[in-house]
Amino acid sequence: MKLIFGLLFGIGCIFGGYVIAGGKMGPILIALPVKMMIIMGGALGAFVINNEPKVLKGALAGIGRAMKSSKYTKARYMELLALLYDILQKARKEGLMAIESDVENPQDSALFQKYPAIAADHHTVEFITDYLRMMVSGNLNAHEIESIMDSEIEAHHNEGHVVVAAYARLAGALPAFGIVAAVLGVIQTMGSVTEPPEVLGAKIGAALLGAFLGIFLGYAIFEPLAGTLEQKLDEDTKELQCIKTTLLASMQGYPPMTAIEFGRKVLYSAERPSFVELEGHVKQKK
Repeated sequence: MKLIFGLLFGIGCIFGGYVIAGGKMGPILIALPVKMMIIMGGALGAFVINNEPKVLKGALAGIGRAMKSSKYTKARYMELLALLYDILQKARKEGLMAIESDVENPQDSALFQKYPAIAADHHTVEFITDYLRMMVSGNLNAHEIESIMDSEIEAHHNEGHVVVAAYARLAGALPAFGIVAAVLGVIQTMGSVTEPPEVLGAKIGAALLGAFLGIFLGYAIFEPLAGTLEQKLDEDTKELQCIKTTLLASMQGYPPMTAIEFGRKVLYSAERPSFVELEGHVKQKK
């Protein structure tokens, strides 16, 4: 919704200002389809050449993701930390082996099913259970597990950033393809120098439209799209860091309530629940 609103607002202000200043939309609408074909066709062709199939697939999925509101709210983080508290509390009271069935079959675990928003997120559940499984095995210490966590989080971030970088490169290339469209328009105009001034003026205007569209598409659509996806990637990474910090605090001997406080402190301030809010939520879920 935010993406659509921003796009419509930008288009409205740009073309609204143009019309208010006395500009006519007719010549633009006539030249628009051909210029768009030249600019977007060339840019998308280069985009396909420049990226692997998995990146292209991720780029398509990224458009839908950018249009959705963020799932990382204060309520979600309270659910996540309450789930981690329940798991660590059970392990503390009954021993690590007591959570083995929860780890192996989270879809059937009463602990996970208390928190449906988290249980429905396959990637988050997998990250939690993978490292709880390592904790249950007892073969690795906190420093070794932290190193593995860091490697996985870095790999996740780098994988997502490939899509961000692909859109950023596309945004940077679009003004150049706009110049290509403008140059082709000038070439066409130069072949009509004997035409009346009003005809030449229309052809020159159509040529300049190519440069405008390239700049507009690059900096008003694809650059903001890349920025939005980068912010969403940072949010994904922040949740994994929260889980990591909580589990490592538990491995270092801190009680569950203190461990989730470590995780709470990692969160961005806009979504971070207060200590009192989190404590009340945890007690309510018992």
